[in-house]
Amino acid sequence: MLRRINISAALIVLICFFLPWEQVSCGGAKDTLSGLDLARHEHFVLWVIPLLMLAMLVIGLMRRQREKPAALAIVSLVAGGATAYLMNDERTRVQDTAGLISAQLTGWFWLALISSLALMIGSVALLLKRKRAP
Repeated sequence: MLRRINISAALIVLICFFLPWEQVSCGGAKDTLSGLDLARHEHFVLWVIPLLMLAMLVIGLMRRQREKPAALAIVSLVAGGATAYLMNDERTRVQDTAGLISAQLTGWFWLALISSLALMIGSVALLLKRKRAP
């Protein structure tokens, strides 16, 4: 079950990367920026997020059910941690900007951030899970 939670959380983060993260408004004009827009124009390091989530999905889906979950848990922990760090950095950047242009984070950003944290928690649970004796 933890494996499915990790795969679902990675898929949510990957999908949310292409949805609006920031809403920018100046006067009466409003615009939105997705993670893709931010990665293309300003923050090239954000490209790591979809790459890590794709790697996590490939490893999670290709791995057999009976194998030890340590490899999936370690990849999930690294991917979730790096994604949470990068998204928190983006959050602090948006909240630190003050002035004429107002920028706010959208619900899709928060959903992706919470999913990356859930990915980390699920991977720690996979690492600590004890195997049942037959």
